[in-house]
Amino acid sequence: MSLIVNRRDIDFLLFECLGADTLFATGRYSALDRDMVESILDTAQAIAEEQYLPFAASLDANEPRFVDGKVEIMPEVGTALRAYAEAGFFAAGADQEVGGLQLPHVVTMAINGMFTAANLGVANYSFLTIANANLLAAFGNEEQRRRFLPPMLEGRWFGTMCLSEPQAGSSLSDVRTRAEPLGDGRYSISGNKMWISGGDHEIAENIVHLVLARLPDAPPGVKGISLFIVPKYRVGDDGVPGERNGIALAGLNHKMGHRGTTNCLLNFGEDGPSIGHLVGEANKGLSYMFHMMNEARIGVGHASVMSALAGYLYALDYARTRAQGRLPQAKSPSDPQVPIIEHADVKRMLMAQKAAVEGALALTAYCALLVDRQKASADAAEVAELELLLDLLTPIAKSWPSEHCLEANKWAIQVLGGYGYTRDYPVERHYRDNRLNHIHEGTFGIQAIDLLGRKVRMDDGRALHLLLGRMTDTIAEAPAALAEEAAALQAAMAALAATTETVVASGDLNCGLANATTYLDAFGHVVIAWLWLRQAMTASAALGEARGDAAFYEGKVAACRYFFRYELPHVHPRFTLVRALDTTCLNLRAEHFTGA
Repeated sequence: MSLIVNRRDIDFLLFECLGADTLFATGRYSALDRDMVESILDTAQAIAEEQYLPFAASLDANEPRFVDGKVEIMPEVGTALRAYAEAGFFAAGADQEVGGLQLPHVVTMAINGMFTAANLGVANYSFLTIANANLLAAFGNEEQRRRFLPPMLEGRWFGTMCLSEPQAGSSLSDVRTRAEPLGDGRYSISGNKMWISGGDHEIAENIVHLVLARLPDAPPGVKGISLFIVPKYRVGDDGVPGERNGIALAGLNHKMGHRGTTNCLLNFGEDGPSIGHLVGEANKGLSYMFHMMNEARIGVGHASVMSALAGYLYALDYARTRAQGRLPQAKSPSDPQVPIIEHADVKRMLMAQKAAVEGALALTAYCALLVDRQKASADAAEVAELELLLDLLTPIAKSWPSEHCLEANKWAIQVLGGYGYTRDYPVERHYRDNRLNHIHEGTFGIQAIDLLGRKVRMDDGRALHLLLGRMTDTIAEAPAALAEEAAALQAAMAALAATTETVVASGDLNCGLANATTYLDAFGHVVIAWLWLRQAMTASAALGEARGDAAFYEGKVAACRYFFRYELPHVHPRFTLVRALDTTCLNLRAEHFTGA
């Protein structure tokens, strides 16, 4: 049994439930077939298990150090990333025209998920580099793509995103980093960037920073932010890294998780000029960066799933082999102890993990397929619909897993009992790693305001209408054996629609958004319930056709029923609270917490 992936579940989602193989009939992905994809996944799993997993605990215990202005890091990190690069995975999803393999996003996400589960501290470097390269491929000019893309797609250079600043955090309208034109098409960048993952190290030949900064005549707020390429080493016309580019590593942040990934405070322009290159048009940097961030948000949601999956698989393996206690009807000390998986409450904790992890995995895979179908379609109307659906689901795909898959990690610890709280076992590390995903690429609260304040209102609510239409189609196809679940989903959808209508019509934005986080959480439950119903319908059909592996399909149906009976009922009091436009939290004053 693998401790980083359930390949049976990947095959089920891709080829039985979500129909990813239909992509192979499109022109963009016509060179692929299922056998080829499965072979690529086999390669990824082997590298992840052989090169990443063995030193995950050691890297967590021996995080990077700041020594004499440089980063010292375990050499195994570089070795692992070279194996990843040699397999071509940095370029796996990139277009063929820029040297990529042009694999579907749903496939590359499955590939990278294995590396995330095996050793998140290492996987972050490739995650950031790939997102950086995708942005440059979309918005960089021909010269920028020629100079910077090939070495990143080969895995020789890495990439970052530099948004946050010490005084700004998530408030990007307060960015102060400056970009002064030098008169020759280049810019001198000066300022401080904070929380930069992968911001400095000696693993790669160069690091390509994408930096948000303001031009001297920029308008205030987010409308005045531009995007610049600022490499660690300046790059000549020949593409060879040269002298240092004036970027000083001021220090490393040490977080509770992701300990193998350097997290940096960078000072631009401190050690001489930091020369930058403008990406696209001036003052449009935030829109370009959101191209990277939206991709990263789905990626962060998927990382949450994979950290929870790794915890779940370990807890499941432990529960099958750890003998402790006896069943209620067998209390004699002479009776043999049973594996703890025989205890009903342990089964409950394991099923809570399965329902969250496999439900959220279906969500991120569905979102990845929306990306792929946009790229593969020549129908402008279809592309527009897919884009609306993806926009609507992105804050949910980022936030629901980061909340509920973290809860799954909690149950993994609990299954191990006291051992789960020690570093002798990986489940506490997976919990610490996953806890950071709650804040990465926008907090739960930011995503909630985006969802309720903007996404459900887009195009007069058309995105929500499209999603509810797809759910309605699923309900109409549900077999009699799942009629109870279909009816429950219908009721939850009605509550979602009524709540959305009430908030949008309220006219008081502060009041309407006061409980946006509660709304997002309940909305996410409805989406996950829909995807569980789809999984259960696929599994039920397979059981009826006796396709084999009956226990796997029965487990899918059982997990669906668990989610509908234990989790989905929570949406009704939550939607009721939001629909009431409750102001309990909104009206609190600072002195209410401790008194005047």
